[in-house]
Amino acid sequence: MTRTAGPLVADGDLPRMGGAGRAQVEVAVGVLVRNDGAFLLTSRPPGKVYEGYWEFPGGKLERGETVAQALRRELREEIGVEVGPIHPWRVEVVDYPHALVRLNFCKVYAWSGELHMHEGQQFAWQQLPVQVRPVLPGTVPVLQWFAAERAFPAATHVA
Repeated sequence: MTRTAGPLVADGDLPRMGGAGRAQVEVAVGVLVRNDGAFLLTSRPPGKVYEGYWEFPGGKLERGETVAQALRRELREEIGVEVGPIHPWRVEVVDYPHALVRLNFCKVYAWSGELHMHEGQQFAWQQLPVQVRPVLPGTVPVLQWFAAERAFPAATHVA
């Protein structure tokens, strides 16, 4: 996996819960990509921080889990699919007001089962520029990486 330099700071004008020395929360994130290049975004469920913002699905690692194990579990629990091979891609640290998260992004090209949003969220298959709003700050770097990979004008990755 490739890691970018320094954390991305989201909503930098807001105070950080837990202070400067807070621990990083490890998160496994699935970037599901269809054959036509479209990728899956889901909305943050009702009642959660950043409710309604769009992101790639995934969740926190439980004690003793690998990124791949957590991603398989989270995608089964959240969106009802069983994933095939998991391809570690990039790591991004995001400093949100509520948590310091280490996002382990993994590409997934094969899965089985019908998408079913178990937490009341919505889903949308997207291409660049994405049409859904608002986009979670930790999602923006992925859109930039896609833009670079696909030679898409970087300034227009979000419509």
